[in-house]
Amino acid sequence: MATCARERKRGVLTYAHGMLALRFATPTPWLDAVLADFDAFLLDHAAAERKASAVALSLISHYPDREALVAVMMDIAREELEHFYQVYKHLVMRGLTLAKDIKDPYVGALRERIRRGREAYFLDRLLIGGIVEARGCERFGMIAEGIGDDALAEFYRVITASEARHDEAFIRLAREYFPDSEVDARLDALLDEEAEIVAGLEIRAALH
Repeated sequence: MATCARERKRGVLTYAHGMLALRFATPTPWLDAVLADFDAFLLDHAAAERKASAVALSLISHYPDREALVAVMMDIAREELEHFYQVYKHLVMRGLTLAKDIKDPYVGALRERIRRGREAYFLDRLLIGGIVEARGCERFGMIAEGIGDDALAEFYRVITASEARHDEAFIRLAREYFPDSEVDARLDALLDEEAEIVAGLEIRAALH
């Protein structure tokens, strides 16, 4: 099973069993904010899972002729939708109802980095998909380690492992459709930009 472990080397956050090495570690105050208003976080988490499923389906819609992508995205869409359902059950247990969508500043900023041109656009969508999953892996792992509720801790451990698998799946697809050298160069640039985006995010009880 793919896992996601936080490890610092020369000030850089890396994953012991993942494909990506994120370049900015989420600060502890983010976890403090989440735990202080976990209801708000759950509402945001539910929206994030639903949107993640929609992203996978959107890729299938845009690239129906790419069989490897369709197979992987089908699995991811189903799993993300199941996560949405599971988070929804936690909301119901807490007497909460789903909220209207709020734009995600993190995802929005990353999408602004997507280049024009069919192939460039395709590569960037795959790599950004992997980066978003890697960031989710890191943050869900922090919650699993920091929350005091055993049931929620186990739930977020499972979610963390899932995000690690999705991270790897996106990057594997990128390497299937593009040369390693092109993937590596673009990924290097996007990881630097992602670090700048995360460093500038407002600390709030939300996934991003």
